Amino acid sequence: MASQRDIRRRIQSSKNIKQITRAMQFVAASKLKRAQDATLQARPYSSKLDELLADLATVLSGEDHPLLVRREGGKRLIVLITTDRGLAGALNTNTIRFAAQQITGTPGDLTVVTVGRKGRDAMRRARVPLEAHFEGFGERPSFADVLPLARLITDDYLAGTYDRVDIVYSAFVSTLTQRPSMDELLPITPSEDTEGIPGNQFIFEPSASAVLEQLLPRYVATRLFQAVLESKASEESSRMVAMKNATENAEELIEDLTLAYNKVRQSNITREMIEIASGAQAH
Repeated sequence: MASQRDIRRRIQSSKNIKQITRAMQFVAASKLKRAQDATLQARPYSSKLDELLADLATVLSGEDHPLLVRREGGKRLIVLITTDRGLAGALNTNTIRFAAQQITGTPGDLTVVTVGRKGRDAMRRARVPLEAHFEGFGERPSFADVLPLARLITDDYLAGTYDRVDIVYSAFVSTLTQRPSMDELLPITPSEDTEGIPGNQFIFEPSASAVLEQLLPRYVATRLFQAVLESKASEESSRMVAMKNATENAEELIEDLTLAYNKVRQSNITREMIEIASGAQAH
């Protein structure tokens, strides 16, 4: 049985851990509000952009812009978005496992672009070819942060390096729910479930190709930015829940150790009393 001193040390260590996890829980909660607001505010813009492309799709095709061209049987690129830091529960594990299923279930040539160190490290361990790596975009990702990534992907697709580009990220559903998701980024496929203006009512100035030249690259960057925001909100919510669970576990451990400490202390007191009584009787 552990001594009183050992149990006291374990109790103090558990209290220190509890203070750290509680502080991290509060920090994550404050960051979550900001990340959640940014994600929810960006969704209407992304939705309207999907609706606009759905409208244009009724009169446009792959002949109007190469980003609309669908090619078969070529190389595939997956953009994997994870976090730079750990202590976020099973968030990164679930996202990486989901990406691994997509990779192993896809025949043919494939490579990956990672955003976040956790995804990069996992792909390196699995010996998956990495095309490029981007560090996380900080506590407050901006649209300008994703432009180099969007430009890299767009240029490679236009050059024929890839025939398909997908994004794998963690979609923010609620504070308690984050779901690994995959969206097809390129070729751009307009959504069919939007209700907008019939395409034949559009008049393009100066031309349809000129409009798409400005619209489609921005659409790619917007989809990437939305995925980054979703992943950031998922990270903070998952970290807040993980730290809350860790704090509660520390509290339970402190209670168990305190009970064990009291039992050992009571046992020592009883033993000492018996020794005193035995000594007095012998004397």
